[in-house]
Amino acid sequence: MSKSVLIKSSLAKKYWMALTGLFLCLFLVGHLAGNLQLFISGEEGKLQFNEYALFMTSNPAVKILSYLTYFSILFHAIDGILLTVANRKARPVKYANSNPGANSTWYSRSMAVLGTAILVFIVVHMQNFWWRMHFGDLPVDTAGNKDLYQVVMDFFNPAVNSTAIVAMLLYVVAMFALAFHLMHGFQSAFQSLGLRHKKYTPAIQKLGTAFAVIVPLAFAAIPVYLFLSQQS
Repeated sequence: MSKSVLIKSSLAKKYWMALTGLFLCLFLVGHLAGNLQLFISGEEGKLQFNEYALFMTSNPAVKILSYLTYFSILFHAIDGILLTVANRKARPVKYANSNPGANSTWYSRSMAVLGTAILVFIVVHMQNFWWRMHFGDLPVDTAGNKDLYQVVMDFFNPAVNSTAIVAMLLYVVAMFALAFHLMHGFQSAFQSLGLRHKKYTPAIQKLGTAFAVIVPLAFAAIPVYLFLSQQS
């Protein structure tokens, strides 16, 4: 396949969109597994989460996966924009009797908007936590590891951060955007890859729906729990 086809072909863009999207779904599962340790309270939870944070920022294999994740996020976002522009150019004039709601859901027609909201959230999220973990002057816990646990706790603690409730609510809203983005994106990724079969497609759709509900809901539960558990 030539370079021009990789760049200009709508089919190639859909393949890359599907592949990077499914890879990011795997990233979400791994990231969630680590973040669920924030539900463990006390010194045990702090040490365990900080050890996880250290592993994620120092292990060579994880670093390679991290760079692949950053690339996938950027590529997925750019590819999505290019596909949206290409689709609009292909149909510059709307049909007179257009009724998109009859054939598609609102979130499937709003993937670009939902994706943009998620991208903004990722940038802010990385600035609040990833940047501070890598380049911030953080205190250390009793094991000598950077205390990212306390940074996260303080961020959602209204006694420490006056905008904690806003941060918590925006986080939840971002997870709603992620849920609807996944609701369409997970299933359509398999379709874009040509993996449609009357026997397996219903199972993929059910798995996609479950994934789109459970993963964002679990992510959203974390800041809500941290905020409520630190109410004075």
